[in-house]
Amino acid sequence: MKITNLFAMAIGAFFLSAASNAQTKTFQKEEFKQWAQTPPMGWNSWDCYGPTVEEHEVKANADYMAKELKKFGWEYIVVDIRWFVENDKAGGYNQTDPRYVIDQYGRYLPAVNRFPSAKDGQGFKPLADYIHKKGLKFGIHIMRGIPKKAVEDKLPIKGANGITADQIYSTALQCEWLRDNYTVVADKPGAQEYYNSIFELYAQWGVDFIKIDDLSRPYHEGEINLIRNAIDKCGRTIVLSTSPGETPIEAAPHVTTHANMWRMVDDVWDTWPHITHLMDVAQKWYPHIAPGTWPDCDMIPLGRISIRGERGEDRMTRLTKDEQYTLITFFNIFKSPLFFGGDLPSNDAFTLSLLTNKDVVKMHNESTAVKQLFQKDGKIAVTSKNPKDGSVYLALFNISDKETQKVAVNLSDLGISGSAETLNLWTGEKSKTTSKEIGADLKPHSSVLYQLKGKK
Repeated sequence: MKITNLFAMAIGAFFLSAASNAQTKTFQKEEFKQWAQTPPMGWNSWDCYGPTVEEHEVKANADYMAKELKKFGWEYIVVDIRWFVENDKAGGYNQTDPRYVIDQYGRYLPAVNRFPSAKDGQGFKPLADYIHKKGLKFGIHIMRGIPKKAVEDKLPIKGANGITADQIYSTALQCEWLRDNYTVVADKPGAQEYYNSIFELYAQWGVDFIKIDDLSRPYHEGEINLIRNAIDKCGRTIVLSTSPGETPIEAAPHVTTHANMWRMVDDVWDTWPHITHLMDVAQKWYPHIAPGTWPDCDMIPLGRISIRGERGEDRMTRLTKDEQYTLITFFNIFKSPLFFGGDLPSNDAFTLSLLTNKDVVKMHNESTAVKQLFQKDGKIAVTSKNPKDGSVYLALFNISDKETQKVAVNLSDLGISGSAETLNLWTGEKSKTTSKEIGADLKPHSSVLYQLKGKK
């Protein structure tokens, strides 16, 4: 294992001095809800690069987003797990002899062999600057807790008056699948100061988004409180995403007042059962969809994934085109945050079309009153409204495996009396509905997405 030397840290402090001297604002209670009034949209490195992503790959995805997706509202570029390990591997994690990069206060730093611009203790600031200059936002992933290496070496906690890492940790509830960190005991002196210190660093780097893992299941309310306090004190608007699922529904009153988004399920990969499980679990979260606080369907496993990922070989998504439409339709009408998991520069025209449909993006941004009408017998209907133009959205799904089924709803259930002008948002086809119901004959695993405007 590796500790960066104090000379490099001193150089880094010089480079970060401008950010450090910026005015620090303390945000008020629940002011964070203003930071994500629409569901965040971006790219995350996990599905295609696992814990091994490198700086040139992050920049390539940022370049693509700026050119092809930014005008549609996509803006976050997120570096996922273990960016501080010099010798990680694809298809899992190197937990045998990881070489961590960590500073004298027990805070992880980017591995310079993977992120060359982080040299001399500059951290992620140069990469964040690169992304910000493109009009995009920068995010990172961390694990809940404090590094085991910091505990073993009894490293001091910045701002904690001599308290060291070994005085605030517990081995209880240590993450079962990645053993880098220990639990922070929330009521220990120095616990809040540790989280304050890492968010002070992230604010200096220019971080706009943070995904924190091993936080939602089991639900670590104490550490979430520390994190919320630290973000609010750091002076920068950093959107908070908790991971992974299932976040317990019993925690809804707490998570909706402490996080901008939270995972409903574990990782969603490119298999049909992952999609149907997500749709099932999502049923209990519809009442909690609200501006600034969003139930999260997880990353979008479309396009080219697993270049050096956790599941399977380098491939284009295994989902059929019908299944891809079903996934992206559900994510959008549910108003989930949208984080694309594939390698953006590898997109084909079809994959790009799923991300750049203006009418679907408009629905995702502007719709309200999202609710499920039914989920039974392999049929699902979800609806929402657009308060700006009075239109109604309707997504119909056939999630059965064998039979083409008619999936239909009564117009009266959508608040529409009389006829309706109908737009198929994916095909652009317009029609007029004069009967009392609207529906479609759907093949297994397929869906349709309508916008309706009532006519009396």
